[in-house]
Amino acid sequence: MSNVLRLALVDPQDDSRETLKKMLLGMDIVWLEAECSRYEFFPDVVTQSTPDVGVVSLDGNPDSALALLEKMHATAPDCAILAVSSSGDGQLILRAMRAGAKEFLTLPLSLDDLMAALTRISDSKNKGKSGGNRNAKIIAVAGASGGVGCTSVAVNLGCVLASNPENSVALVDLDLAIGDADVFLDTIPDYSLLDVTQNVSRLDFQLLKRSLTKHSSGLYLLPRPVQLQDVAYITPESLRRVFGLLKATFSHIVIDVSKGFTEIDLAAFEFANDVLMVVQLDLPCLRNLVRLQMSFDEIEGLREKLKIIVNRVGLESGQIKLKKAKETIGREIFGQIPNDYRTMIEVRNNGIPLLEQAPKAPITVAMQNLANAINGSGAENAEDGDDAEAAGASASGSSSWLNFWPNKGKQKNNR
Repeated sequence: MSNVLRLALVDPQDDSRETLKKMLLGMDIVWLEAECSRYEFFPDVVTQSTPDVGVVSLDGNPDSALALLEKMHATAPDCAILAVSSSGDGQLILRAMRAGAKEFLTLPLSLDDLMAALTRISDSKNKGKSGGNRNAKIIAVAGASGGVGCTSVAVNLGCVLASNPENSVALVDLDLAIGDADVFLDTIPDYSLLDVTQNVSRLDFQLLKRSLTKHSSGLYLLPRPVQLQDVAYITPESLRRVFGLLKATFSHIVIDVSKGFTEIDLAAFEFANDVLMVVQLDLPCLRNLVRLQMSFDEIEGLREKLKIIVNRVGLESGQIKLKKAKETIGREIFGQIPNDYRTMIEVRNNGIPLLEQAPKAPITVAMQNLANAINGSGAENAEDGDDAEAAGASASGSSSWLNFWPNKGKQKNNR
């Protein structure tokens, strides 16, 4: 299915409405924008919330419900109608389809049938649109060691993606204890991840955008909680609802995770389409990366999402050669970012992203190439990275370790 569908529900019967609502809230491919208990009020609800799909239960009063379908077909043609009823009578189904329903399902709903119907509606709504179907893309950015620059990558990648007018991009700071994405963007947010988490059931996509801080680049920021004590209130389950709303609102979501690889971080990896692991070509990073890969192999689907980003290429002549690093970690390098200490210090201290501070710098171009590669519209030249490295042999203290450490297999200690 393409992007998350926003739904509005009408059902005069409380019991069946709650059952429908519970099923819809359990699906991460939809966002329940609004619910209504009166047929006559539903057109106003649709006008205000502009959902992609209107779910109409016919059982409260079939004649009134069918009249509603006809009215919505005329006044809200962009809202696809999914009619549901406990009756499978052929005449009722025919009348509903003639009144404008795109799909008809019988109650109680089967999850598979509901998924199939929503997929058909989604495909129909996106058919013929320029660019075809595009999923809301979630990109988690992590570091194999402290200080490798994953926040710099997350913030600047988000700004580059947001510079495309076809994209709407949110950056979520999941380093709940000491995250500083707001510092990189020189912003003082009014709301935090805690506020959105605790009020997500009352938010729609317009209120969500007003709860986030919009940067001049177009990037929306959802920062970490202000108080350290508030971290305990954010759970993987609460994040699931937040990301459901974010997916319904934004084309791209960039997540800056912590270095602790907590259950919150692992939940972010689960939500993500891509997990960018930022490393430097030094012994601690590569050692940690090998250990992390061993653990990630135990988590279904995570190995396929993992993409290695080498940061600060050319930092010094003592860096480990890229070819040796690839042999050690047992996978290709997805992208490289050159070392530019002076520029990065300036953008961090000034709170200005690379795209604004140094739009033509090689490090900015590398960020743009990374964004293109993630979107599938360009390719990183990671394979030619040895030319981009600083000249010189591998650090003398790490050569024996690199030869000793296996790409796969049991973990060993060389100390």
